[in-house]
Formats: sequence, C-alpha cells, structure tokens
Amino acid sequence: MVSSEKGLSLPPQFPLHHSLILTLLLSVNISNAAVFGLKEELKLAGLKYNTCLTIFFVPYILFEIPSNVLLKKLRPHVWLSICMFMFGLVTTMQGLVQNYSGVLTTRFFLGVFEAGMFPGCFYLIAMWYKREEAQKRYSFFFSSTSLAGAFGGLLASAIGLMDGKNGYRGWRWVFILEGVLTCIVSFLFYFIITDFPEEATFLTEAEQKFVRDRLREDVGDSVEETKMTFKDVLGVFKDYKVFIGGFMYFGLIVPAYGYAYFAPTIVRQLGYSPIQTQLHSVPPWAASFAFAMIIATISDRVKHRFIFTLIPICIAISGFAILLSVHDNINVQYSALFLAAIGAYSAMPVIVCWFNTNLGGHHRRAVGTAWQVGFGNIGGIIATYSFLPGDAPKFVKGYSIALAFICLSALSCVVYFFAINRENKKRDQGVDKYSGATEEEKKMLGDLSPDYRYFL
Repeated sequence: MVSSEKGLSLPPQFPLHHSLILTLLLSVNISNAAVFGLKEELKLAGLKYNTCLTIFFVPYILFEIPSNVLLKKLRPHVWLSICMFMFGLVTTMQGLVQNYSGVLTTRFFLGVFEAGMFPGCFYLIAMWYKREEAQKRYSFFFSSTSLAGAFGGLLASAIGLMDGKNGYRGWRWVFILEGVLTCIVSFLFYFIITDFPEEATFLTEAEQKFVRDRLREDVGDSVEETKMTFKDVLGVFKDYKVFIGGFMYFGLIVPAYGYAYFAPTIVRQLGYSPIQTQLHSVPPWAASFAFAMIIATISDRVKHRFIFTLIPICIAISGFAILLSVHDNINVQYSALFLAAIGAYSAMPVIVCWFNTNLGGHHRRAVGTAWQVGFGNIGGIIATYSFLPGDAPKFVKGYSIALAFICLSALSCVVYFFAINRENKKRDQGVDKYSGATEEEKKMLGDLSPDYRYFL
C-alpha cells in the first residue's frame, strides 16, 4: 500500500504495472519472434511483416474510447482482467498459425483486447492520486514498456533455446509460453486490481469520502454518479486543448514504436548472432526505466511538468540524430540506441500524466485519456512502415521520420504549455468564458470550471 495523508493507505499500482508488462510484452514480442525465424517459416517477405505490425493498430485506435466507457460500466477489475485473459489467449493462438492470414487475424484481435489496457489503467490511476503525486506513479506504470522490452529480450533469448522442441520453431514457443503465462495471471488480477475509489470495497465509507475530498480539492468534483452519454463524449472535443494533447503523444509514438518493433533488427545489423541480439537489446530498455523514474521523481518534487517533457525529448533527438549520421562505428551506434530509448520512453509518461491529470471529472478524463492514447497510436501505423527491409542497414528514412515526429511532439508541448498558462491567467483575472457559471454548473465543467487551475 502507498501511504498518504491521515494514515490512509492508497492502493499500489503493482497489479496494473505487472499486467501492463505482460500485455506490452505480448504486443511487441513479434520483433523477438522475427529474429527466431517467424519471417522465414511463414514467408513474410517484402512488406508482409510490416503489415502484420500495422493491423494491430487499427482496432487499437478505434476501441480506445468505447473501452473506457465499458471500464466505467463493468468496473476496472472485471474489464481489465477480461482484456488481459483474451490478450493472452490470442497470443497463444498466434504461436500456432500456419500462414500470413493467420498472423494478420491474431494481430488484429491483439489490438482489440489491448485497446482496453493503456487508457484504462491511466484513467484509473488518475482517479486515485493528486496531480502533484501522480508523475512517479505514471512513470513507474508507463515504464512497464521499458521493463517489457528488457524482460522480453531476456525471455526470448531463453525461449529461443527451445527451437525445434516438439517440432516447433523458437518463435512459436515465444508466443505460446508468454500467452499461457498471461492467461494464468489474469485470473489472479481479477481479485487484486483496484476499482475506482467510490467502488473500492477495501475502504470504509469514511475513507472513500476522504479520497474523494482530497481529489476534489485538487481537480474539482468528479461527478461520478452522472451517467456518460454520447453527447458528453462529443462535448469533450469542443476543447481545442484535447487535440493538442493528442499530438503531444502522437509525435513520440512514432519513434517509440519504431524503436520497440525494430530495435532487435537494428541491433542484428551491428553483426550480432540471434541470441546476442536479444541480450544486447536489454540494456537500453533498463537504462530508460531508470532515467524515467529519475525524471518523474524530480518532476513531482518541483511540481512542474513542461520542462520535463523537453529535456527527454532533446535526448531522444540526439540519439536518433547520431543513428541517422553515423553508420561505421558500432560502439557509437549502440550508444545512440540508449539515448533514443532513454529520451522517448522518459518523455512519454510525463506527457500522458501532464495531460490526463489536467482533465477534471470522470467524463472528461475517461474520454480525454482514451482519445490521447487512441489518436497517438496512429503513429504506430507510421512507425511500422518507417523501417523497411530495403533500407537496412542505415535506415535513413526511419531515423529521419522519427526525428520529424519528435520535433512535432516538442512543438505540441510548447503550444499546450502556453495554452494552459493563458487559461490560468484569464481565470485569475475573472475573464474566463465560464466565469459566470453557477456552483452546480462548475461541477459539470470539470477542468473548464473558472475555479480550476491547470498544472504547468
């Protein structure tokens, strides 16, 4: 449990953290499987492999918002556990496919069920913690991406030794064993994933009230009891800042997924064997986790977000710039992979936390969180076609695209900072659009309320 004021212990995010490690492990383990013969056995020549990566994002993007609505209706421990079980089951089936069509089908359904995990977990965490204490938790949770990458490389290198066992190639065992593990763990998580504060059975009525009150002081009334309608969903998009939040995340998804899906391929180009490739892909992921937690801790301590988006972004730019320009020095290229991973995977959780926790109320937070993650993952489609086989070993096009989108993210962060700073000043001066709202209307406005101040 995580200690808070008045001796009350808030729930740890370890169950969410571990569930996301597993789901992220399964979404990107196709890159590990590719090293162990997936492409050769299923004849995924040309752009077929890239298309297998791309199709994952189609349902992932479309089902983000509906999934968060279902999360609210079914309760988190039910919906997230269902998504996790189905995700594991489909991954196991992926290890049994016999052709290109089979891979496309399983990748599509992986996207369907992972769509509920990321935005749902972000939404849930935001409903428990104040903005000034949220970044460490977001980064610890988000850094599951880094741990999944590191653990995936180690696990794949071990599973790869089973190549030929019972007539199955090593890539099949990667999918089968990791999928079965996820299915088993999903049953446990049904009992330990925490619901929203107002539904948490381990809290007394007085403790539930305390959690609601401490969050109300920070972000206003959550209006949890009000049902969400289609009109409410559409109403969120009348706020231009919501679109900026989408572009902030979108710009970093391209380099992040580009790295996640193609890091083993890039490392392999440096001359390593399949097993060495998996092992050499681990250290950059581990370094990105450590740096992300350092950034998050400092950000929470100084109660500021903006500058902590730009610092990692600049590091990511330096990493991809080196990869773009240096092609004849293995040590420098490998070091640049560290900078690319450290920068991208440290900036992303700050961006997500900054935007999501600045949204007030259940409705705006549920829809805004899903929108940011859903729209942002369009970048995943771009990433899958950025690193093409014909571009190896220099991947000039891929690195150039990654750099361009990182700069887009940086620009969006600057625009968002000035936008919310302007809103705060207008409210301080009493000239805000909703300055004449009644107390009841203010509750429904969430972060649009004239009493609300955005976290910079």
